[in-house]
Amino acid sequence: MDTTDVKRIQQRGLYLDELEEGAVYAHRPGRTLTETDNVLFTSLTMNNQGLHLDAAWSATQPFGQRLMNSLFTLGTMIGQSVPQMTEGTIIGQLGLTDVRFPHPMFHGDTLYTETEVTEVRMSASRPGQGIVSMKHTGRNQDGVVVAEATRTCLMWTQEAHEALMPAEKE
Repeated sequence: MDTTDVKRIQQRGLYLDELEEGAVYAHRPGRTLTETDNVLFTSLTMNNQGLHLDAAWSATQPFGQRLMNSLFTLGTMIGQSVPQMTEGTIIGQLGLTDVRFPHPMFHGDTLYTETEVTEVRMSASRPGQGIVSMKHTGRNQDGVVVAEATRTCLMWTQEAHEALMPAEKE
């Protein structure tokens, strides 16, 4: 098959100049969080909190069962946004603020994330780059907010980034 005339579309995030303040981006599919996820993440990060690892003890606590590690929930929430928002268009993450977990996640819950772009501005000191602030909101399968965080990133404009990238070889 001759592919010289085939339109090629590469998946990427959005550039600074494509983001809209006030827009809400829904990231799908959701991600069902499992016991394996929880035990592996908790163990890999050396967090031996019984609320994540000890089923018998957790059953005696207020929620009556083990909780998903909140940092796994945070990482998954942000990760769900990457393909749509920042894949290949981010220069670096600048910070996370206002992180909160108003309701726990449990094994078998599904996390759905939305991102609202709250600010887009050009950098005063870095031509072709800008600062984006976004509010990530994670909800479980019942629509209950389980996590929120504000993230600030340094991002490329499309023109500046493409000017740095080598021409594609055919």
